[in-house]
Amino acid sequence: MSRGIDITAIDGTTPAEAEAALAPLFEGAPAFLGRVVAARPFGSWARLFEQARAVAHAMPEREQVELIDAHPRLGAAPASVSAMSYREQGYDREPPRPAQEVAAELARLNDAYEARFGFRYCIFVAGRPREALVPEMAAALSADRATELHRALDAVVDIAQDRQRSRASATPTPAAPGRSPAPAGPTAAVPRSSR
Repeated sequence: MSRGIDITAIDGTTPAEAEAALAPLFEGAPAFLGRVVAARPFGSWARLFEQARAVAHAMPEREQVELIDAHPRLGAAPASVSAMSYREQGYDREPPRPAQEVAAELARLNDAYEARFGFRYCIFVAGRPREALVPEMAAALSADRATELHRALDAVVDIAQDRQRSRASATPTPAAPGRSPAPAGPTAAVPRSSR
């Protein structure tokens, strides 16, 4: 698991380094990350996520869709998702292939959702099995687009908050031979460049 990052390091580093440090929490989304980083300093993780939620809801819809679509489809192939999404979607706890019927139903629902709304279905999985999410995804198809856009943007920030908490509580990353172990917890620093 990735190590925690000190918020003061995010506040004090270059924009490019801050964006790179935050990217795993939000699955990339460069336009969004640029806007969030421009709102520094934060002073706390709570303030960063408060600002991230405000930015997500205020930015142009094209950038909102980019932010949502940075996350993988629910039930995406394990090889196509980030390490954090891999764990969140439960691929580390169950066989890499979900049951055929669940996979087929998720594919059908993803296609229907994307055709109806124009962006991916994004939900805070929170370790729940994919089959438990099928009814929620099916119900979302009857919502209006504005409601789903708002819900998905909140989910992106909720996911990022959970990822940051997981990173902060992670044990130290084992060192490669000949290297020092990476620090864990919220005191790990973002690399500083020479300015």
